[in-house]
Amino acid sequence: MLYQQIQSNKRRTIVLLFVFFILVALVGAAVGYLLLNSLETGVVAAIVIGAIYTIIMVSNSTNVVMAMSHGHEIKNADQYPELWHTVEDMAMVAQVPMPRVFIIDDDSPNAFATGNNPEHSAVAATTGLLRIMNRSELEGVIAHEMSHVRNYDIRISTIALALAAAITLLTNIGGNWWLWGSGDRRRNDDRNGGGGLQILLLVFSILMMVLAPLAAAAIQMAISRNREYLADAGSAELTRNPQGLISALRKLGNAQPMKDVDSSSAALYISNPLKNKERLFDTHPPIEERIDRLEKM
Repeated sequence: MLYQQIQSNKRRTIVLLFVFFILVALVGAAVGYLLLNSLETGVVAAIVIGAIYTIIMVSNSTNVVMAMSHGHEIKNADQYPELWHTVEDMAMVAQVPMPRVFIIDDDSPNAFATGNNPEHSAVAATTGLLRIMNRSELEGVIAHEMSHVRNYDIRISTIALALAAAITLLTNIGGNWWLWGSGDRRRNDDRNGGGGLQILLLVFSILMMVLAPLAAAAIQMAISRNREYLADAGSAELTRNPQGLISALRKLGNAQPMKDVDSSSAALYISNPLKNKERLFDTHPPIEERIDRLEKM
């Protein structure tokens, strides 16, 4: 059951990332048609913009995310020995390098991992998490984060964030089509005799401008939810004790929202730090479903 779930979740993530890239290309085609009357030019521009955003985000993810989250780095075990040694132990079990360790001063229990790859990763935990978790629960949480590191979820989340930002930029550019490109496109359509194809392309392009940001948010949330299930399964695999994470999730489910958290980084945390009630675009699967899956392992 455990390994079947891991493989299933990996396949789903690959499909979701592929769909995300297709969505970027479609938005680019729509922008290219609206502004330049060229689907091909728009697709190429979208791919270039998406690649630039991804490179920038991946290369600076740890510093950017920790600055957003107000995390300060622990340099040795003397500062927070229980957290340091738990991260050290779980990294050894997961067979990944020891990540940088950060503390966030917040009474709400939570944790996340970030970085480019296992060699350049970081783990952060709130002071609230250390206060209420016992050793078994803390191991379950940190093993969950080590699974994110081992499975390269930290990079996948960064890529998804970059692609969503690229789509936002493209739709903002395309939103000015009536100022920049509508006249040239109308003249070209008149020369080509207008017709049903041009009308369909125009309708398609306008719909993409409206619906693409919503679709990007939905895909980003689906990727985040899928990786949370996979990391839960990985935690059970690393600790050989699903009950530790189950108990930790119950405590996390009853926690108050974090006081100062950037919404764009919410998907990184082990539980939703915003505690919003909307399920459609919630960054995390329901705690009850995660516990149910763990209990079946």
